[in-house]
Amino acid sequence: MFTHVKDLQFDASPDGPDPAFARRFQEVLGGKWGEMTVAMQYLYQGWNCRLPGKYKDMLLSIGTEELAHVEMITTMIDRLLDVSPLTPKEAEGIGGTSAPFSHSNPQHTIANGGGAYPVDSNGVPWSGAYITASGNLMADFYLNATAEMQGRLQVARLYGMTDDPGVKDLIKFLVTRDHYHQMQWLAAIEQLKEDGLGGIPVPEAFPLEEEYEEFARTFIVASDGDKATDGLWATAEDGPDGKGPLTSSVIAAQGPVPVLPPGDPRLFGTGSGDGDGASLLQKAKDALL
Repeated sequence: MFTHVKDLQFDASPDGPDPAFARRFQEVLGGKWGEMTVAMQYLYQGWNCRLPGKYKDMLLSIGTEELAHVEMITTMIDRLLDVSPLTPKEAEGIGGTSAPFSHSNPQHTIANGGGAYPVDSNGVPWSGAYITASGNLMADFYLNATAEMQGRLQVARLYGMTDDPGVKDLIKFLVTRDHYHQMQWLAAIEQLKEDGLGGIPVPEAFPLEEEYEEFARTFIVASDGDKATDGLWATAEDGPDGKGPLTSSVIAAQGPVPVLPPGDPRLFGTGSGDGDGASLLQKAKDALL
């Protein structure tokens, strides 16, 4: 069950309209790494979690918080669109140039009546394909940490794209929460390990004896860059899984040259028996003799 409180988690009041920045702010609302994505991702991970207790409760809590962020950013975009210029002449009256008009998102006014919507800064619709809820908490928590890093990166970039103090205040709040959420997911990963619920590799429960040992700890050099092995991924005395050193070797073919049988002639592919090009060419030669 969900409930809604009208008060915002943090103030979302710009000092003035800015339709051009409203368009940019859409990225952290409906982009791949935006608040729509993390809200849905965490909630679906929580709803689908089959392990009752602290992990499920934590997922549902942070997912609900991210819905609050969706509302804050939507509200900020709406307010940035207040008295949006509808013509170049109006724009000149607001900012001295037509830039606010030319750099605005026309759908904000034409399709949405001056409101935000679930798309990115180029108007590409938000997609459920952006979210991951695999059922494996270790795999999901690593991705969640990445999502928070990407989200913080994007709002940090947006911070330098505006001079509006009110907008900057909201961005600072979002950056601050992204900072905590990064630590939250990294701490949750360590908690999973402590509780014996997973480790590296993911899934740890897959029997290691089924792996090919000669490939399990080897960095394969497949490029002519001569520094590819100058890192712990190729030289560590012990890997992150604690099961031995990591080494490197040059890529080498391990399988034979593939030779495919003729295709099904009913599909009319080249090389499909009687209907292939070679057969047709031979028939043409025979007809000329």
